[in-house]
Amino acid sequence: MHLIIPYAASHSLQGPEGWTRLHLPHLQALLGLLQRQQVLQDADETPLHMPHERLQAQTLGWSPDAAALPWAAWKTGHTGATPQAWMTPCHWQIGMNDVVMADPDHLHLSNEESQQLLQAMQPFLLEDGLQVTWHSALRWHAQGPLLADLVCASLDRVIGQNVKHWMQGGPAARPLQRLQSEMQMLLYNHPVNDAREARRQHTVNAFWLHGAGILPVGTPAPAQTVTVSDGLRASALRGDLQAWQQAWQTLDATAVADLLQHVKTTGEGSLSLCSEHAAHTYTAAPAAWHQRITRLFKQPSPAAALAALITP
Repeated sequence: MHLIIPYAASHSLQGPEGWTRLHLPHLQALLGLLQRQQVLQDADETPLHMPHERLQAQTLGWSPDAAALPWAAWKTGHTGATPQAWMTPCHWQIGMNDVVMADPDHLHLSNEESQQLLQAMQPFLLEDGLQVTWHSALRWHAQGPLLADLVCASLDRVIGQNVKHWMQGGPAARPLQRLQSEMQMLLYNHPVNDAREARRQHTVNAFWLHGAGILPVGTPAPAQTVTVSDGLRASALRGDLQAWQQAWQTLDATAVADLLQHVKTTGEGSLSLCSEHAAHTYTAAPAAWHQRITRLFKQPSPAAALAALITP
């Protein structure tokens, strides 16, 4: 049983008040039974994929440092030689020097709005050889040769950032850059966006491709023993400290409590705490009696374990 917790600490919530006021009894007890075995730390250049994504890729037998992690193909079960990707409708805030990706979740895009926008875009997508099917309001499944050799950053890497820093250059990206420009013009006066403007909501004026690639042969199905909990993601992305703390309390009482019980029962289990630039994995390991006594008195507090993700 392996529990991966993205945004266990967040650079948007720096400061000791973020974790010192947290009361996480199950995490406290769990850290007393586990040892930190693996540290994943971003180098000077920020990778395209988040630490929790690279950890999950590792559990699937993929290289965590690969330029492409084919989440779309893996999630939908599409195998073969045709590259796949997720396409997410989004809003780019265009300034004088920056083009910033707003959090797509803040669009509150309805299924009907999403389907209407995709329908309007379909002729242009098909013309470029992209077959796109509606999967959910913020996730459309794309496949086609245009996605070959596409290296794209994960959605969470780009949210709140200047998209120019994360857009791929070179020949492989030029058709997609042209398609982005065409879609901005197409969507500018679309009835869905007209109605959203009238309601003072953000319009949909762009898309982001992520999770692109070809599913390697022999990739295992989703393991029931690996759980990625996204309960902290939304509050961390919007920098809402109070909501993040409340979400941690809930997580401690549910998924963390379940892992604690599993470790107590079986003596096995792993916990990965992740921030935007680091991941620390704690694993149950057999220990001699004197090691158990030492660990009891030197076990890290939740506050120390979370702070280490920001200031190692």
